[in-house]
Amino acid sequence: MEPLASQLRPKTLEDFAGQTHLVGTDNPVTGHGAGPLRTAIESKHLFSFIFWGPPGVGKTTLAKIYANALDANLFELSAVNAGKADIRKIIESSPYAKASEDPRSKILFLDEIHRFNKAQQDFLLPYVESGEITLIGATTENPSFEVISPLLSRCRVFVMNELTSDEMLSIINRTSFKLDQESKDWLIAMANGDARAAITMLENTHELYKEITTDNLKQALQSKHLRYDKKGEEHYNVISAFIKSMRASQANAAMYYLARMVDAGEDPKFIARRMVVFASEDIGVAVPTALVVANSVFRACETIGYPECAINLAHGVAYLCQCKKDRGAYNALRRAERDVKEHGNLPIPMNIRNAPTGLMKDLGYGEGYEAYTDDDLLPEELKGKKYFIS
Repeated sequence: MEPLASQLRPKTLEDFAGQTHLVGTDNPVTGHGAGPLRTAIESKHLFSFIFWGPPGVGKTTLAKIYANALDANLFELSAVNAGKADIRKIIESSPYAKASEDPRSKILFLDEIHRFNKAQQDFLLPYVESGEITLIGATTENPSFEVISPLLSRCRVFVMNELTSDEMLSIINRTSFKLDQESKDWLIAMANGDARAAITMLENTHELYKEITTDNLKQALQSKHLRYDKKGEEHYNVISAFIKSMRASQANAAMYYLARMVDAGEDPKFIARRMVVFASEDIGVAVPTALVVANSVFRACETIGYPECAINLAHGVAYLCQCKKDRGAYNALRRAERDVKEHGNLPIPMNIRNAPTGLMKDLGYGEGYEAYTDDDLLPEELKGKKYFIS
């Protein structure tokens, strides 16, 4: 049976809730004109783009509305289980060489595009360049980190926002379920801007208990198949436990939480990226090579992928756990940031200012500069401040 979230999926922009900055009739940013995606849909403008935003905010729905409005052939793939062969099948599914020559253009909606490794993205690139495929990517991760530069440069990025409480309420009201205001408020708070999660929770609560109340919603949430969500609370609990275990140099605990994430299908680059941050934040100058190792793990995950890159992750975790810890550089940055916010752009001492012109030299820029001076080079108001404490 088709899930309720799919049954309720809007077919037109008029029925779509949220993302008014992209599809609204009046652009809230500029104060006039329609949103850029609405304009593209209404003008039937064919181009590649990427949706970047949290789960359940309408990425798939807008891709379908866009393809339908352009009367295009929409091919849907998930980067979790798709590969080069799937793309090749799409290319070979028509005798026409290019989308511009085909009476019905080919649009590929690639969900979780951040799961495609570099080699897979490289394979896709020439088809997007030539116009054989128009790409619509969807990702919950920053495409600047997850999508190769040549592919990203050929796509416009549309940032999508969490749905507001009013937008969530309008979606909940479209279902046939009856629930009181308290239940609606609880559901909206729990779903955290994710319309699909809210509808799924309603559907499963109705299947289990028939009557939808706040207590029944809470009980249904305890069910294992509802609790698990890689982008939900458990996702953040496990990554938090993982980082804190490495911080405490507890390799056994860190390895367990790593195994939890790997088993759940967590994006290995997400894990590796947190390890790169950890290497500088928690180890820092105590073992400078920790950052080199963490970056190597990230690169391995990027090029190899699952299942083998889990071994690279384990290698990195074991190393980072055994490293001495020093948060001196991280703490120094935070202390300096506080002074920047408090004092603003204070005048830089004259002797260390840049002096590219004669006039600037005449004004004293760079005068008295010594490369290895012991003099305090902070602005006058901050002389004597200690940020980095070794």
